[in-house]
Amino acid sequence: MMQFSTTAAPAHNLHKFQALRCPSFRIHSSSIKQQQPNSSFVSSQTHKPSRLHLSNLDKFLESQKPLETSSTTTTHFQQHQQIQQPIQKSDSKDKKGKNFLQGLNLAKLWPEIKPGDEISPRHLKRLQRLLSKTAEYSPRNTLGGKWKEYHGSNDWKGMLDPLDDNLRREVVRYGDLVQAAYQAFHADPAMSSTEPPQHRHVSLPERSYKVTKSLYATSSIGLPKWIDEVAPDLGWMTQRSSWVGYVAVCDDRREIARMGRRDIVISLRGTSTCLEWAENMRAQLVDLCDDNNEAQAQTKPKVECGFMSLYKTKGAHVQSLSESVVEEIKRLIELYKGEELSITVTGHSLGATLALLVAEEISTCESNVPPVAVFSFGGPRVGNKAFGEHLEKKNVKVLRVVNTQDMITRVPGIFLSEELEEKLKNSKLVSGVVDMLEENTPLGYSHVGTELRVNTKMSPYLKPDADIACCHDLEAYLHLVDGYMASNCPFRANAKRSLARLMQDQSANVKKLYTSKAKGLSVNLSRQGSSLQNLSRQGSMSMSTCLPSPSSS
Repeated sequence: MMQFSTTAAPAHNLHKFQALRCPSFRIHSSSIKQQQPNSSFVSSQTHKPSRLHLSNLDKFLESQKPLETSSTTTTHFQQHQQIQQPIQKSDSKDKKGKNFLQGLNLAKLWPEIKPGDEISPRHLKRLQRLLSKTAEYSPRNTLGGKWKEYHGSNDWKGMLDPLDDNLRREVVRYGDLVQAAYQAFHADPAMSSTEPPQHRHVSLPERSYKVTKSLYATSSIGLPKWIDEVAPDLGWMTQRSSWVGYVAVCDDRREIARMGRRDIVISLRGTSTCLEWAENMRAQLVDLCDDNNEAQAQTKPKVECGFMSLYKTKGAHVQSLSESVVEEIKRLIELYKGEELSITVTGHSLGATLALLVAEEISTCESNVPPVAVFSFGGPRVGNKAFGEHLEKKNVKVLRVVNTQDMITRVPGIFLSEELEEKLKNSKLVSGVVDMLEENTPLGYSHVGTELRVNTKMSPYLKPDADIACCHDLEAYLHLVDGYMASNCPFRANAKRSLARLMQDQSANVKKLYTSKAKGLSVNLSRQGSSLQNLSRQGSMSMSTCLPSPSSS
């Protein structure tokens, strides 16, 4: 125990405390004569807290002495001496107002961390939440009497920039229904060429919908028979007819009440077979119909030859996509006669082009057809300017979700870079020339409908220079829509869509900071529920573009 004294002689037990050069403690000689024992007793009682404090400090410093029992503790002692060395040699005037911890150079105790390579605990927790949970949507609010506005009755004016929360949820929901079409196809892509197709199970993310019919698309391109003999294992790649999508109906009363109507959905996947790729390359324009009432050829609606082939061609044991869709829609309209209905056609890539052809035909297949709307993702151009005007006359509403960096959305036709395309749009002098090219050239393609434009660069998780496969991938599209707020706003902080599948399919295009952190979290990306396990089979086929690309999704 240290002894406290008021004499001029220094206290020998304070050598450790003095080594710290604490400027707030000094020993002065007392000018007052030593008191009698009674006064000494009072003084000792007065300074009892000081003696206790010094005793505790002495014990603390004693506990900091290194034990020379191992090389590890010896090394630690040497580092401790190096850290304290500048403190012992520094001038006492410079140390006024500094305590022991302030004098330490803490940068030597921990390795240097770059701010760009670290995530705050809040963002790290959010990353773990987005990786761990299953699909979650934006607010599930009641649409009620406003459902027609969300279905495009007013061309979505005032709802896209900024993006309405309810519309965001509807768009992502329809995108997930397209994902279900991909999943069902890649689970069993082959079809028998000698027998009618069996019933195909489709696992829908929306339990309120029930599949009523499977849809098939057939190519008119015929391949030599010797190809099947040379490569029999690739039969599903050379088959003319393939499962392309489904028709589903909402049959849940609560969901019908929330949406304000019973919704009929036609969902179509993108390019997945060899012959579908071949059809995509047939880019010449053909007449949409054989109607000869149009006086001038340039005013006739025209569409791409390959898309029309897949839509109109019959298979050996299946109807054409055109026939099967019209037949099913007529049946459902009659089945739910008297109810308020809507028809939503949704698709990605090739499915987006077929969705326009489907919507065009079913919009007038009956006299009492309900409102028809198209929600498309990454769709290429389908026809000429007259085709778009033709859809407008039929009151078909089209919402095109487009990624600025997705080059597939700028073909077929005269391919222009994004910058040049923007300049042409803003130039009144050139706009007339562009219109002339669209109307009078064999590659005079034009887009249809209202555009919701997203950008890969807006995502904090994706690399700004992501490749074409990522920019066209459907999951990347849904990720961007879920985080989109407005054209002049950053990615929304309360985005809800899970990142698990995005990191599975597009790990090479996700920023290394997030992939490395995801590996460190206790999250198994390969086991995020049965739906993600099945969807992971999509692999390289998930790109589903309408034109070949150098890399897969």
